[in-house]
Amino acid sequence: MGKTLDNVYKHQSLAYKYFLYLVSVALIVFFFPKGGKFKYEFQKGKPWQYENLYAPIDFSIKKTAEEIAQEQQSLRDNKTDYYTYDASIPEGIKQKVLQQLQTSFNGNSLSIRQQNALQNWASRVIDSVYDLGIFQELPGSSTVRVVKNNEARTVMSNNYLDNAKARNLTSRLFSQLQLAGDDNLLAIINNALEANIAYDEAFTDRALEDELSKISFTRGEVSEGRLIIAKGEVVEAENFKILDSLKAEYESELWGGTNFYFILLGYTILVALVLIMLFLFLKRYRVEIFKNNNKVTFIFVNILLMVLATTLMVKNNESYVFVVPLCILPLVLKNFFDARLGLFVHVLTVLILGFVVPNSFEYIFLQTIAGIVTILTASELYKRANLFISVGQITLIYIIGYFAFHTIHEGNLENIEWTLFGIFILNGLLTLFAQPLIYIYEKIFGLISDVSLLELSDTNSKLLKELSNKAPGTFHHSLQVANLAEAAANEIGANAMLVRVGALYHDIGKMENPTFFTENQITNVNPHDDLPPKESAKIIIDHVIKGIEIARKNKLPDRVIDFLRTHHGTTLVFYFFKKQQELEEEVDEAKFRYPGPIPFSKETAILMMSDAVEAASKSLKDPTFIMIDDFVEKIVRGQMQANQFLNANITLKEIEMVKKVLKQKLTNIYHLRVEYPE
Repeated sequence: MGKTLDNVYKHQSLAYKYFLYLVSVALIVFFFPKGGKFKYEFQKGKPWQYENLYAPIDFSIKKTAEEIAQEQQSLRDNKTDYYTYDASIPEGIKQKVLQQLQTSFNGNSLSIRQQNALQNWASRVIDSVYDLGIFQELPGSSTVRVVKNNEARTVMSNNYLDNAKARNLTSRLFSQLQLAGDDNLLAIINNALEANIAYDEAFTDRALEDELSKISFTRGEVSEGRLIIAKGEVVEAENFKILDSLKAEYESELWGGTNFYFILLGYTILVALVLIMLFLFLKRYRVEIFKNNNKVTFIFVNILLMVLATTLMVKNNESYVFVVPLCILPLVLKNFFDARLGLFVHVLTVLILGFVVPNSFEYIFLQTIAGIVTILTASELYKRANLFISVGQITLIYIIGYFAFHTIHEGNLENIEWTLFGIFILNGLLTLFAQPLIYIYEKIFGLISDVSLLELSDTNSKLLKELSNKAPGTFHHSLQVANLAEAAANEIGANAMLVRVGALYHDIGKMENPTFFTENQITNVNPHDDLPPKESAKIIIDHVIKGIEIARKNKLPDRVIDFLRTHHGTTLVFYFFKKQQELEEEVDEAKFRYPGPIPFSKETAILMMSDAVEAASKSLKDPTFIMIDDFVEKIVRGQMQANQFLNANITLKEIEMVKKVLKQKLTNIYHLRVEYPE
C-alpha cells in the first residue's frame, strides 16, 4: 500500500498533465461549431485541383448574402404605402350640409322641387368627392393603396385629393349645375369638407415584412449527376456560388444521425494530435516548463481562451472573425517565456482554428504571418512605444495580406470590403490589451514579466533602500554584480533584465548580520575573530536561507528568488573550512558547503560567475591585464571543476564569452591603461 501511494505521489504531476490534456481536448471540441467539413478546398479565381465534380445530390443554388440584401433593399425602396379610408366622415359631412341647406331654405322663394334638386345635387357632389377620398397629406409616391371596406385598391397620383384640390373639384361640379340655386351652396359644401384618408404606418410595415418573408434564398436547382466543375477549370463567380451551395448543403446534411459521432471522433483526433505536438515540444525543448504544472496550465488556458473567442465569433458572425486579437497569444507567451515557444503555440492554435473558420487557407496564412511579425517586432514591452509600433506593424500585415488575396480572387481592386479595414484596426486596438492582460496573468499564475522586472530594478524600492541602509557595502557590491551580469547576459543573448534584478537582490540575506561580511566592515574589528570557524561558516551560509525568507516576506517572484538560492550553488566556504582543518584533522565538509541548488539556467550561472569575480576582485592589489585575466580564469575554472554548471543550459562557448565580458568590465573598473615604453 505504501509503495502504491509513493508511486501515485511521484506521478501526480504527470497525471495532472493527462487530465489537463483530456479536458482541453474535450473543451475545444465542445467549442467547435456543430457542423461537418466539406472535403474539397476551393477559392474563387483559382483552378479546381480535383477530379471532375458531379452533383452527388439534388440541391438548391443559394443566393449570396449580398444578393439577398439587394433584393431586400429593393423591396424597401419600392414598398407600397397603405392608407386607411374613414367612411364615417363623408356621411357626417353629408348630414351637416343637408341640415345647413334646410336652414337656408327658410324664407327662400325656391319651390319644393328646386330645394329637393339642390339637396340631391349636394349629396352627389359629396359622394363624387369622397368616392376618391381626401388625403390628410398628399403621398410622395406615384401609386398608393387605400384600404376601403376591408379592400385595398390602387390610387394613382392624378387622383390624389387634398382639401384644396377637393374644393376645386366641387367648384367644377357646381359650374355644371343647370338648376337655379343658392349662392351659398358652394361655400357650405367647401367649408364642410375634411380629410378622411390617413397613412397607416403599421399596415404598411406589415405588408413590407410579408413581402420580405417571401424572398427566396435560392435561385435554381442543381440535379444529381450534373457536372459542376471540371478538373483544371477556374472557379469563376457562378461556379463558386454553386460550390458554396453544395458545401452548405453537404455540411448541413452531414451533421446528423450516426454521422454526428464520426465527425465528433474526427475533430477529437485532430485536436488531440495538435495538443500532443505541444506536449512533445515542451518535453523535448522546454523541460523546465514541462515540469512546471503552473506554466503548462497557463499555456493551455491561453489556447482555450483564443479558441473560445474565435469559435464564438464564428457562430455569431463569421465575417468578424478577424476581430479576435489572436496575436495577443505570441505576445504574452514571448513576454513570459521565449519567442520560439510563443510562435510554436501560436501556429498550433491557428491550425486548430483552421478547422472551423471560413476560408481556412487565408485565415491560417494571415494569422501565421501576423504571429511571425509579432515575434520579430515585439520586444521590451516595458517600453510603451514598442507595443504600439508592434501592433501597428501587425495591423499593416493584415491589410496588405487582405489586398493580396482580394486581387487574387477578383483580379482587380473593385468591390473591396472597406469594413474589413475597420475590423483589422479594431483587432490592433484589442491587441493593446496585452499589457493589462500580462499584469492579470502575473497575479493569477505567479509569473513575472519584463514590466515587473523593471519595477523591481528600481533602487528606490523599499527592500533595496533597506539593504542600502543596513548593509551599504553589500548594496554597492550588488550594484557592481548587476552591471557585470547584465553585460554578460547581453553578450550571450540571455535575459539581461532578469539577471540584473536577480543580482540586485541576491545578497539581501546579509541584512540580518551585515557586519559579519567584509564589504560592510568599516573598522578593523572583525566579529569572526571571536567565533569558531564552524559558527562563522554557518553565519555566512545562512545569508542564503535568510535572504529567501526576506524575499518571500516581501513577495518577490519565484524567478527572482531562484537567484538567491543558486548564486553560491553547492560551493565550499573555503576560508573557514581551511581554518577548521587547522584545528582538527577530520572536518565534516557538508557543514561548510552551501545548500544549493546549483544554477539551472544561463541567467543563474551568469550571476554565480559575476558574484564570485566581483567579490574576489576586492583582494587585487595593483591589478594588471595579466592579473585580471588569470584571476577570472581561475575563479570560473574552479566553479566548473566543482560541477556548478552541469544543470545550466549554458555552453562552453557562452562561458568563454561571459569571461571575456567580465575581464573587460574589471579592466574598466580599475582604469587600466596600456603601458607605453619610455
